[in-house]
Amino acid sequence: MKINLQDLTEKIENQDYLQDLETVKYGDISKSKTKLKGYAEKMIKETVTGIKHNSLVQVQLAVAGQRPVTFALETNIINLPYSNYKKVANFFDEGPEYPVNVYFETISDYINVSKFRIDELAKDSELVADPDKYVDLLTDAMVEKLKVVREYQKPEPKPAAKKTTTKTTKKKSTAKKRTTKKK
Repeated sequence: MKINLQDLTEKIENQDYLQDLETVKYGDISKSKTKLKGYAEKMIKETVTGIKHNSLVQVQLAVAGQRPVTFALETNIINLPYSNYKKVANFFDEGPEYPVNVYFETISDYINVSKFRIDELAKDSELVADPDKYVDLLTDAMVEKLKVVREYQKPEPKPAAKKTTTKTTKKKSTAKKRTTKKK
């Protein structure tokens, strides 16, 4: 699948793309790679369907719990989330069509300082050709990111620099007055 910049921008702006959001509880998937794989299969299947119909895709799996995280697959010409679609014009020209890739996004307060991570999962044609391979890759990537989320330590806030007030005292001049005697 290929798309030009104008069509991409219009489709994202008008939300003219295949969308799906599923929410699960952290406890339902955190200990079971098999359950997670089931969600990965669904996400890959929906992405393949969208690509085959020449449609952009955004499928998300929101994991609710003490340390919430959202996993997403998005088709795009660049590794930017749809929420930043206006910035795509900074990197591409209007005329030509560009190949579409599938990007895996992780959104969580517990992933890194920016609270966001995006990685290229596959070229669209690779995903369509071997979806089972990418189900396994996506499952492994989600397991890895869940581990990062569980173990994430927020950086310590930097202590505010203490204001030190220095007292400057001005010494009074004790110069003796010169007296000159009149002659």
